Amino acid sequence: MSLDTVRAYFAALGREGELLVTPGSSHTVADAAAAFGVEPARIAKTLAYKGETDDSCELIVLAGDARSDNALFKSRFGRKASMLKPEVVLTLTGHPVGGVCPFANPPGATVWLDTSLQRFETVFPAAGSPDSAVELTLPDLERLSHAAGWVTVSKLPEN
Repeated sequence: MSLDTVRAYFAALGREGELLVTPGSSHTVADAAAAFGVEPARIAKTLAYKGETDDSCELIVLAGDARSDNALFKSRFGRKASMLKPEVVLTLTGHPVGGVCPFANPPGATVWLDTSLQRFETVFPAAGSPDSAVELTLPDLERLSHAAGWVTVSKLPEN
């Protein structure tokens, strides 16, 4: 199970106690925000896109209120933004849809952090299952996810 993989990853770092598991679903941004008592924007959703090869993917971690922008994605990665089908997500990330996270991924999954997250001191990415998360500072998120870097491939809602 994916949560077990993430739990083992955090345990090896002495941080297993930081994982949060809710009795209900945190599958969507709204569900996660309600379950963990935070504003939806602080939920760090991880979107899975096709990579350069069939056995690779790009995982983009965005703020909960941000929307992926296809033109920005294409400008940054040089190819059309194509989200993975749910059955492929599990194969390429080891995590189910709703629990896709930037931790404990196979080598073919490259993690990128979107600048939409930079408004917050801490964010709540999933921890491998649709009922889990972990609160992290941005430096911890960057380090623990082994992020390849920061990108801007999203737009925030206009107020």
